Amino acid sequence: MADTRRLFFALEMPAEVQSQIVNWRAENFPAEAGRPVAAANLHLTLAFLGDISAEKQKALCQLAGRIQQSAFSLTLDDAGLWARSKVLWLGPRHASLGLIQLANMLRAQAARNGCYQSPQPFHPHVTLYRNVTQNVAIPPPTFRWQYKVHEFVLYESMFKQGRTRYQPLDRWPLRELRNKDK
Repeated sequence: MADTRRLFFALEMPAEVQSQIVNWRAENFPAEAGRPVAAANLHLTLAFLGDISAEKQKALCQLAGRIQQSAFSLTLDDAGLWARSKVLWLGPRHASLGLIQLANMLRAQAARNGCYQSPQPFHPHVTLYRNVTQNVAIPPPTFRWQYKVHEFVLYESMFKQGRTRYQPLDRWPLRELRNKDK
C-alpha cells in the first residue's frame, strides 16, 4: 500500500519499569531463549490497526480523542509462553475493568473503520521475547510491577537497519480517578 503507516494503540511503560523488567528477564531466562524485545519497545498493545492511510489515521485519532475513560492501575504479575506464536509474555493475572474497557473501545472503533481485529479475546500482555526457540521455565509468580496509567498512545512500528522501533505519534489523557472509580 502506498503512503501507509503500520500503527497501533498501546500503553506506554515507564522507563523505570522497563528497566526493572529487562533486568528480571535477564535473571530468569537464558539469553538464547529467543529474540528479546528492546527495553524501549516494551508496551502493552490495546488495538493493532495495521497498515493504514493518513486519512484513516486522522479519523481514528479523532475518535480516540472522544474517549472518556478513567485512569487505572496496571499490574503485571503473570507470565507465559504461547507456543504457537513463540511469544514469551508478561501481563496481569486479573486485568482491571479500565484496561478492558479502553481496549474494547479502541478495538471496536478500529473494526468499524476497516481495521481487522482478531476474533480472539483481548489478552493484555507485554511481549518479552519473540521467536522463542526452546521451552523455558516460567518463574514462580513472585514478580509484580504496578503503575498508574494516565494516557494511551498511538505508535508507528518502523523497521530500519534490521531493527524494529516504535515511535509515539500521539497521546490522549485518561481522566483522573475519582473515589468511586478506585
